[in-house]
Amino acid sequence: MGDVKPIDPIAFSLGPIDVRWYGIIIGSGLILALILAIREGNRRGLGKDDFPDLMLWAIPIAIISARIYYVLFEWSYYKDHLGEIPQIWNGGIAIHGALIGSVLTAYIFTQKKGISFWKVADIAAPSIILGQAIGRWGNFMNQEAHGGEVTRSFLEGLHLPDFIINQMYINGTYYHPTFLYESLWNIVGFIILLALRKVNLRNGEIFLSYVIWYSIGRFFIEGMRTDSLMIGDLRMAQLISLALIIIAIVAMVFRRKSGMANTHYLDTNTVKNK
Repeated sequence: MGDVKPIDPIAFSLGPIDVRWYGIIIGSGLILALILAIREGNRRGLGKDDFPDLMLWAIPIAIISARIYYVLFEWSYYKDHLGEIPQIWNGGIAIHGALIGSVLTAYIFTQKKGISFWKVADIAAPSIILGQAIGRWGNFMNQEAHGGEVTRSFLEGLHLPDFIINQMYINGTYYHPTFLYESLWNIVGFIILLALRKVNLRNGEIFLSYVIWYSIGRFFIEGMRTDSLMIGDLRMAQLISLALIIIAIVAMVFRRKSGMANTHYLDTNTVKNK
């Protein structure tokens, strides 16, 4: 298989600066997610500048928190390679870290603006999962976030195009394209969340449905990966996924029974309610 060559992770160079596909793909996902959120926010009664202003804070904080999360769980390596900590273009950001940072940022932002956090979260949920679906292709370009060993015939049996199969050939071995499994799971989730908008669920429940859907897929796909962040013998992403599923379900039930979720997604007059 010596003729199988991986895709060059560097898209182009500007003098001494290498522009990597990883960054281009992640950035493209963020831009598309923002455009969709702004359009839906305008339809749902948010101010035209609310989402752009939020993203000015949420995106950089999400990237920083995603990197911090990853580095903390890989500290045994980074403590001896401190200069590599800022090099996110080589991969090594954790989506759970990004979610923690962005959700906290959104909560603080909405409280200061007097906007409903749950309304904003519901509007953003389809954009978030679509951005995640696109972002996984950055992992593909870096030949990371893959699963265990498989054969070429197995990959061909999935009817994958050659460019994916060839990119899964790493150091003489073929691997599960778990990046693809998660990307497809997220695309299905995106479609489901768009459909839930028309169901007119109570405020917060589209976002909580996103948390449940993503976490279910991540739990099973994480079990196939070879690069999981670990706590002892346990995969951190699986533990967090299980916790998020339970928290989201409990939150749905509690908010309904307590009367905290009496408004609905399509009620634009509730945008300013906290």
